[in-house]
Amino acid sequence: MPSMYRPSGALGRRDAAGRATIGVMRISERPGMQHLANKTYLSGDFWGGLAAMLVALPASIAFGVSIYAAIAPGYAAVGALAGIIGATVIGLVAALLGGTERLISAPCAPAAAVLSAFAIGLVEEGVPADNIVLLLLMLGLLAGLFQILFGVIGIGRLIRYIPYPVVSGYLTGVGLILVGSQLDKLLGTPPGTRWHEALISPWLWNGQAVAVGAATIGTMLLAPRLTRRVPGTILGIVAGTVVYFLLATQDPALLSNTGNPLLVGPPGTSGDGYFTTITARWRDIGDLRLIQIAALLGSALTLAVLLSIDTLKTCVVLDQMTRTQHNSNRELLAQGVANVTASSVGGIPGAGTMGATLVNLASGGTTRVSSLVEGLSALIFALVLSSFIAWLPVAALAGILVVVGVRMIDREALRFVLSPSTVFDFAVVVVVVVIALNVGLIAASGAGVAMAILLFLREQIGGNVVRHKLYVNQRSSSWHRPEAETRILEEKGDQAVIFELQGSLFFGTTRQLFGELDPELKARRFVILDFRRVQSVDVTAAHMLCQVRDALIEHGAMLLLSNIRKNLPNGRNLRELLEQTGLTDDTGAVRLFDELDSAIEWVEEQMLGEAGHVAPVQETPLELMEMELFRQRKDETLADLEACLEKVTYPAGATVYSRGQEDGALYLIRRGTVKIFAPLGGGRLRHVASYGRGDFFGGLAFLDGRPRGNDAVTASEAEFFVLTVEQFNILAEEHKRLAITLLTAIARSLAHRLRHADTEIAMLHEY
Repeated sequence: MPSMYRPSGALGRRDAAGRATIGVMRISERPGMQHLANKTYLSGDFWGGLAAMLVALPASIAFGVSIYAAIAPGYAAVGALAGIIGATVIGLVAALLGGTERLISAPCAPAAAVLSAFAIGLVEEGVPADNIVLLLLMLGLLAGLFQILFGVIGIGRLIRYIPYPVVSGYLTGVGLILVGSQLDKLLGTPPGTRWHEALISPWLWNGQAVAVGAATIGTMLLAPRLTRRVPGTILGIVAGTVVYFLLATQDPALLSNTGNPLLVGPPGTSGDGYFTTITARWRDIGDLRLIQIAALLGSALTLAVLLSIDTLKTCVVLDQMTRTQHNSNRELLAQGVANVTASSVGGIPGAGTMGATLVNLASGGTTRVSSLVEGLSALIFALVLSSFIAWLPVAALAGILVVVGVRMIDREALRFVLSPSTVFDFAVVVVVVVIALNVGLIAASGAGVAMAILLFLREQIGGNVVRHKLYVNQRSSSWHRPEAETRILEEKGDQAVIFELQGSLFFGTTRQLFGELDPELKARRFVILDFRRVQSVDVTAAHMLCQVRDALIEHGAMLLLSNIRKNLPNGRNLRELLEQTGLTDDTGAVRLFDELDSAIEWVEEQMLGEAGHVAPVQETPLELMEMELFRQRKDETLADLEACLEKVTYPAGATVYSRGQEDGALYLIRRGTVKIFAPLGGGRLRHVASYGRGDFFGGLAFLDGRPRGNDAVTASEAEFFVLTVEQFNILAEEHKRLAITLLTAIARSLAHRLRHADTEIAMLHEY
């Protein structure tokens, strides 16, 4: 029998991404294993969806009853059916259109709170009951439309910027709320008993409920050790139900599900004429006045925001637990369409629910199929097996949610308190938890966003916005200058200081930056600020730069800004901002450059000009004797060398040689400019050096005979003396002393360049 782990195909084959793969086949590549993997996933999705339904459906029924009972007691059955329809429609539509795996969507507490308050307000105003039903429908529909709008304009992306401490606090807060909300059901205390009262009042406990809840929790905790084929949530419900009926053998009153607080009870799904009533109400929608619909917009917007936050928070928590990444905007669109659809057919709106989602995850759900199973099973169980739902013990469902809530509590956050650097992060977690428990999850979300802003400000203010501080004699431009000019720049280079900035320049870092700049303002003639690594600049920072400019003007100095881009990473046009704030006025005290190298080169030209080294306006071709490389050489010697040279002319923008070329020639520049570009990978090039009149390039390949390592391109029309390796070899045979002299001059010049480069590299490594 062939081995299951035999390599498939040749060793070292590559996958779709081009990565090498060896040896063992993936499970989807093994004969017969793909079917087994699919079967495993479907089994997990089935059990996960079923378990999630058993949590979501009773809650949906309870939410519907609480909303419609506020209209009149006789509407409780209508509310139960509205909850079932909401659980079914939202579960199916959101799963089909959304992109978040395992997310269970159903009627939720925020929807129940807003809709109940809305219904109570209408009753107090004397609005007829039938009209209230229609207005509830319209409110849910408008909320769904708002959610669709949120998704279209991209509000969902904001959820990505919530930091981990906020998510941790929200996760822990939701877990504690879940546990607290279920304690009265778990312990069988009278309805309305607060969680802390239930804990400290054992005389209020119902022993039968405690036994059922304990059996459920114990089975859920032990289930992974006993079997992994059946999820612990299902085993817990079965165990709790079995214990309940064992207790019923001793107490016959437990065998009745009518008015029995220990059971879910009949869901009331047989509301005669419900769909007929809804259809009639839709025909009456034309009778609604515009002012009535406008009055709904405020409540609809509030409901939409609450449902969106509830959904996106659940998605964030799910991402944390499954290491996945949801699409917030797509999910908002899906939730909006689901709520519009559910409201249109008489259901109540909802959101991605935390409890049912985590039950789905804990029970083996892996894909959106589990969400579809939840929606379909909600309909089937409600309409076909309603009697089964009626016999589910409330304490068993409470026990499941208690376990889920405890597992949601993020214990990793306790490590934050162990280090002074993360104490503030721990404080963020505590604040979010406290607000969630004492005010509500929505307020906790708002507080979390505020704390996220504080975290961001702390990090930005705590970081250093100055990456490097150098002087021009420590970092020169890419222009290779003669030794005489280099010595001048080494002497005068400390007149210009370079600040390479980074991060965000805003009101929080402005004071720090000015403190770094201030000592140099009176001591330097040129201050260069490089914005290459700057992420954002606000008006406060721009105003501070105006102050820097004014301080430099007082003693005749200049401010140079490099890498001033039209579009910063945050989308702001930096050039436009500087113009609007008056920094780049007509005083001439501020100059802008596209690159830092250009700014340094300009400063070098100013210093050399002051020292009398001014480049000629009209370049004339140099002769060998005029080049620094051959000064103090005899004319007859140079005549023999010139006889071996070829004179060539290149137009501006021409490629003199390319990387990989094997010509090995030495180029002596008679006039013009040449730029050298080094490869960065991925087809990208970087300008690394510039050579001008009287200099040479191509020396490395000339000396070592290896292929060219870079590209040489003329920046202007240029003339060269070209010495090929073949001509040099002929020259060396006839004039050994001349060849040695030439090689010595080249080596000396290259050594000078290398020494200067080593100094700059050492300075950069210091930072």
